[in-house]
Amino acid sequence: MKRTTTLALFALICTIAPLSLLAQTDVAASITRLEYEWAAAQKAGDAAKIAPMLADTFVNTDVDGSVSGKAQLLSNLKGGKWEHNEISDVKVTVYGDTAIATGAWVGKGVDGDGTKVDRHERWTDAWVKMPDGKWQCVSSQQTALKK
Repeated sequence: MKRTTTLALFALICTIAPLSLLAQTDVAASITRLEYEWAAAQKAGDAAKIAPMLADTFVNTDVDGSVSGKAQLLSNLKGGKWEHNEISDVKVTVYGDTAIATGAWVGKGVDGDGTKVDRHERWTDAWVKMPDGKWQCVSSQQTALKK
């Protein structure tokens, strides 16, 4: 009886563990897709597309150390003109209902507030699965890289 219970428990673990890994892989793929959608919308100056991706309490820390919220970030996206605006090297690690995404960004142009931009950055975004089941970014931080 003890052996049967042990074998049944082992079989259950062998079934559940791959499903858990598959779920994490699905989440990582979803967050990666959201990151690329965000980048495309940023390039197009489409703040309305990005707005639902950000939590109301979203906090951004820019390369100069300035801190802003959701409204300011969305306002700065409108009217930008980009020669180049692209992300790469996106990696996502899932921790239950939290995911950390990292990557690189290269941008050259003018952002929505008229600031000329020509830089390379590394970024880190923290995503949280909200009670309604949607993933939203709660925090973003950028670090300038030397060219």
